[in-house]
Amino acid sequence: MPSTKYVEVSAAVLQHPDGTFLLAQRPPDKIWAGYWEFPGGKIEPGETPYHALVRELKEELGITVQTAYPWLTRVFTYPHATVRLNFFRVTAWTGELHPHEGQQFSWQQPAKVLVDPILPANSPILHALELPDEYAISNAAELGVESFLSRLQVRLDAGLRLLQLREKNLSRDALRELALRVVTLAHARGAKVLLNGDVGLAQEVGADGVQLTSARLAELKERPAIDWCAASCHNAEDLLRAEALGCDFALLSPVLPTQSHPGAQHLGWDGFSAIAAGSSIPVYALGGLKREDMQIAWRHGAHGIALLRQAW
Repeated sequence: MPSTKYVEVSAAVLQHPDGTFLLAQRPPDKIWAGYWEFPGGKIEPGETPYHALVRELKEELGITVQTAYPWLTRVFTYPHATVRLNFFRVTAWTGELHPHEGQQFSWQQPAKVLVDPILPANSPILHALELPDEYAISNAAELGVESFLSRLQVRLDAGLRLLQLREKNLSRDALRELALRVVTLAHARGAKVLLNGDVGLAQEVGADGVQLTSARLAELKERPAIDWCAASCHNAEDLLRAEALGCDFALLSPVLPTQSHPGAQHLGWDGFSAIAAGSSIPVYALGGLKREDMQIAWRHGAHGIALLRQAW
């Protein structure tokens, strides 16, 4: 069978610090006229995705890119072509937005998109944009339950919006009790909670999703029926499996040496980038990291960072 021929496209998620992002409406003279999309365009022969992004935003919007991070790559088949969309998050630019092609612009908020219709290839990107930069992992085992809950409340009040409850030393009954308290605290502040490993318990306590271990990921044939499903990955095969299963995002670890496994082999930033490059789902970097590592993580294709001890 002939191999698929892709139309290569660079697409921009222009973001303000408050998380709002830009959508543009396709002009009347183009296919899918009237649909809303992320701005961008075709990659010309000899161009890198980044250079195509810079050129397209200058031509289409009249702005000059200052800071752009590689993010997701998604393939979508339209009736007329199969496109491979190379998404970048653009966080700094100069110049005023100007509709050089007569299109309309609209700044939108994740989970509250008010324009319609959205170009089909872009719908999964809106879902991914709901994810914050930081993913905190619980550490009640070291801190003690009450101390952990106190610190969790402080972090939630300061803006933490995504948490994995991972306490493998607790019995199921004790974990259920802790999970109910964590979910109550988090939901009161608009944060999401994923429970490590146990889909049934996650549903029972009203958690927002489940974090699959790499072993559980290897066993499953279909995605669990839960709102948010993430996977713990350690290599390229794991990440491909998470994508195929339909996971919403992944953790990739360990990036750097960790306190819990000081002599274990780690990916390094180049290794992380090599695996995460081209991923169709957001990937969080995990292992030996601090909050100050966020920008280096973005430069290597991460959606954000996951923190265990450093989160608290």
